[in-house]
Amino acid sequence: MADGVTYDSYLRLDAILSAQEPKSDRHDELLFIVIHQTKELWLKQIIAELELALDLVRGDRLTEAYKGLARVSRIQAVMTLSWDVLTTMTPADYTRFRHVLGTSSGFQSDQFRTVEVMLGVREGPMLGPMTIDAAARPSLWDEANAAAARAGLPVPDAALTRDWAKPYRADGGVEAAWAEVYRAPDTYWALYQLAEKLVDIDDAMASWRHRHVLTVSRIIGGKRGTGGTAGVPYLESTLTKRAFPELWSLRTLL
Repeated sequence: MADGVTYDSYLRLDAILSAQEPKSDRHDELLFIVIHQTKELWLKQIIAELELALDLVRGDRLTEAYKGLARVSRIQAVMTLSWDVLTTMTPADYTRFRHVLGTSSGFQSDQFRTVEVMLGVREGPMLGPMTIDAAARPSLWDEANAAAARAGLPVPDAALTRDWAKPYRADGGVEAAWAEVYRAPDTYWALYQLAEKLVDIDDAMASWRHRHVLTVSRIIGGKRGTGGTAGVPYLESTLTKRAFPELWSLRTLL
């Protein structure tokens, strides 16, 4: 170990543990802050894993990308479980300090939106510099489709040369190309395993969204969210979002 480096100094615990500054005297506000700060730290790690995975898939190093993608889905599972901790806070508990949140809202998380954009979900606002930068480049799904095309699969040109910043629209030709992978997994083993890692991530994201809806509904019911958001109705509208839509629809063809 380097001289002078301690557990506290290496992890910067002085900065981390002093970053919680409740604005009320209510006990549950600390939990609310810690839950959301922890999510942002996990999102930072997810973004780092996705950046590496994008580079590896772009370089046709698919097997090397599996580890990071598997790590992403496991981080997502941990984030989903954290909603269970937040549900120990009752509506009465939250009401006592909700007023101090002002216009702040989880919808303002540039990192969460960046993760969505990096995966391929590009509907909705670009919140900040991270999101805007990610939207200018191919998503993980775009790179996966390009890798499939390089492997000789009939991926339509429209999916390979599209405007990356625009929302992706499911394409029957893309579905057909990936269906070939699933019909002949031994032939396209690397792509087959990549596809299943992507489905794991989409599955985990759907689980996260579902638990988010239930948690918010349990705590605030049908009230509007902070920052003027629609609350539960908006969250419910996101439940059908999929970053890799053809990997779901192709199952009907098999």
